[in-house]
Amino acid sequence: MNLNDLQNAWQEFNRATHISPIRDEKHYTEMVGLADSLTEVIGSAKKHPLLDLFDLVSELIRSYDAEHYAVPDASPCEVLRFLMDQHGLAQSDLPEVGNQSVISMLLSGARQLNVRQIQALAARFHVSPTVFMEKAETLH
Repeated sequence: MNLNDLQNAWQEFNRATHISPIRDEKHYTEMVGLADSLTEVIGSAKKHPLLDLFDLVSELIRSYDAEHYAVPDASPCEVLRFLMDQHGLAQSDLPEVGNQSVISMLLSGARQLNVRQIQALAARFHVSPTVFMEKAETLH
């Protein structure tokens, strides 16, 4: 491995993405914007060349959230159930996420949210997409 080549590639990549640990609100907002843009491009694809980048950006956001915002440790289905309750929504009120049976499976934990659904819910409820993502330590 040539470290000079790696350094040059990293500097070019960093100029394009500003990927680094998030240290302030301005950078946090920029990373959330990048995550939003990536979700638009990736959609519901299970394999996409930018999926690893989305995972990295999401982890940076998650790390900043954990350090700066007191977020209760809740699963994505618990967060969805809470937000639906707070907004007085029924399962049929979320067509942008899926039909009533899909919502039922999401709420029961039988199905996980995909990138498109996370994006739709984050936009609907005006929250960070990270609240709908499984915590790294709970994934297998």
